Amino acid sequence: MEKIGVLTSGGDAPGMNPAVRSVVRTAIYHDLEVVGIKRGYAGLIENDFIEMKRNSVADIIHRGGTKLLTARSEEFKSKSGREKAFKNMQAAGIDGLVVIGGDGSLKGARAINNELDIPTIGIPGTIDNDLACTDYTLGFDTAMNTILDSLNKIRDTATSHERTFVIECMGRDSGYLTLMAGLAGGAEFILIPEIDFTLEEVNKKIVSGFEKGKLHSLILIAEGVEKPFEHLSKYNGSPGMALGEVIREETGLETRVSVLGHLQRGGSPTATDRVIASRMGAKAVELLIDGQRNKMVNYLQHSIGYCEIDDALKDEHKIDMDIYELARILSL
Repeated sequence: MEKIGVLTSGGDAPGMNPAVRSVVRTAIYHDLEVVGIKRGYAGLIENDFIEMKRNSVADIIHRGGTKLLTARSEEFKSKSGREKAFKNMQAAGIDGLVVIGGDGSLKGARAINNELDIPTIGIPGTIDNDLACTDYTLGFDTAMNTILDSLNKIRDTATSHERTFVIECMGRDSGYLTLMAGLAGGAEFILIPEIDFTLEEVNKKIVSGFEKGKLHSLILIAEGVEKPFEHLSKYNGSPGMALGEVIREETGLETRVSVLGHLQRGGSPTATDRVIASRMGAKAVELLIDGQRNKMVNYLQHSIGYCEIDDALKDEHKIDMDIYELARILSL
């Protein structure tokens, strides 16, 4: 192993920059050359490579987003696209690769391992925290705290005006981010794709809360919630907007909706994201040096380890129902 590449792919997540920094400097410490691939798998196909030195990653540990940029690549999903990527990596002398991203990124890493014969290690980077075989994915803590900060501010105006607020959070397929932010923020209702609910029970609880003397009602809903709504296209696919309309019509309560959107992806990574990213980046390089391939670095019980990428992708990351029940009890 003489030269490794590193890329970030898919949706950006706070912690990607600290991970890139760790990969680069750990590799240099072990006398390896490092190539940065810009714009993820698209950069592999387009030969968008840059030489990475120690100073290349100076002053990025505190920055959100990703210095290497990111993009989604449909071409890489094709056999011909991956062959282009392989030829470019061969020409650049890349012996191993570190991929930082979510499930789509890990699927690409698996394809490289299986088809292109270049050892590739994945680092889980997604604010959704929805990958199996790891307790933590980079970006989750920062995104949760961003939601919490917004929730705290919304609560101020909700109380002042005695309003109901619906806050829509990211999470197309997983409600973990919404659940944990809702628990930390004391939301009255947490609505996620994994848990069925009825609009009647939501409205009933909101009305009951005001009758008990509550000055506001805060409802967190994940963007991936579809049931029990009809005609979501009317609301541009936003379950938060749909829910706000239902509450206004059926309870008569003054209701506002805040769609946090990409605000949740940005911001300086928290200490937790910086520390875990630094540990994961170093571990990824060590695995390549040790001759490992098709592995994902993971974080289990406060320790950094690794698992098979196949296991991270095939197993379902399930919501902890004890946490959901606790949030429900505490919101009474």
